[in-house]
Parts: sequence; structure tokens; C-alpha cells
Amino acid sequence: MRKIIAAINMTLDGFCDHTAVSPDEAVHDHYGELLKSAGVALYGRKTYLLMEFWKDLAEHPSGEKSMDDFALQMDAIPKVVFSRTLQHVDWKSAKVAARDLETEALALREEDGRDILVGSRSLIIGLLNLGLVDEFQLMVHPVVARKGLPLFEELADGVILKLTKTQTFASGAILLYYAPSKES
Repeated sequence: MRKIIAAINMTLDGFCDHTAVSPDEAVHDHYGELLKSAGVALYGRKTYLLMEFWKDLAEHPSGEKSMDDFALQMDAIPKVVFSRTLQHVDWKSAKVAARDLETEALALREEDGRDILVGSRSLIIGLLNLGLVDEFQLMVHPVVARKGLPLFEELADGVILKLTKTQTFASGAILLYYAPSKES
């Protein structure tokens, strides 16, 4: 059975805002390795459209190794996009989900292969609400944004997490690895 790994960046004050944080080379390298170790990535429409930046960078490298390497990993991983409005996507490694989140996640979990990576706030919340997250990787950046999309705003109930590992980056970002507690 494949694990479902939820991974997301947030500010110190709890917002998901990609414009508020500046990932350094080590952060790009971490996420590149995470992509390399996963078999599929799940995205909501908004995050998928943001990720299309990496498609262009994979086709036209910048010369910045960590970003170019990350772009190649992002380009290569199969992506499933959950959307009520997108009917198709033009990234060769992406497809629009034909089933709802729970059905798709359960089916993917039962397949053989590498882990399932979830990188969209809405999907992470949805999967936490369904009790389907096996590992939660929360990258906290040393930024106080004071605005943006609160990470846990739409969580139905509280979730108890067990800290399993931490990693500190030179930029001051801290990666917290959690496993949902059986008590949740």
C-alpha cells in the first residue's frame, strides 16, 4: 500500500502564500528529492496552475541548477489535477481527475508503486478531514505574512499529530515531519 504524503510550505503565522516565501537551493533540492521519491502528485486547480511555471522552466532552463533540477522533477512526475472547471490540461505528465478526491486517493493508495504526494492546501485539508494522510511534511518559513490563505482554516475537526522528525535549513526554514495520531 502506498503512503499519502502531504507536503506544503507556510509562513510562521500559518499562511500558505508562495509569494511570501523565498525557497533557497536547499529547499528546492529537498522538494526535488521528494518528487523523485514519489510516484504521483495530486494538485488542486489553483496550485496546478501555479506549478505550470516549472513546465516552462523545464523546457527553457534558467541556468540556476537547483531550480532547473526541480523543474525537471516536477515535469517528470505524473500529476492528477482536481478541478470543477478544468476539463483538460496540456502538460503531458498531467491529467484531470475523473473521480472525487476520496475515491481517487483510495484507488491510488491500493496501486503498487511509490508514494502519493499531495501539494495543494485544499487537497491536504480534504484528505486530513477524510483521515487519509499518512505523513504530513510542513515547511515553516521564517516569514510573518499577516495575510494570505490560512493553512488550517477549513479543517473540520482538530487533528492530533505526532512529530517524527525535523530538519532545519540554512535559510531558517524548518521542516516538520508528522504522522497523524491514532487518537485523531
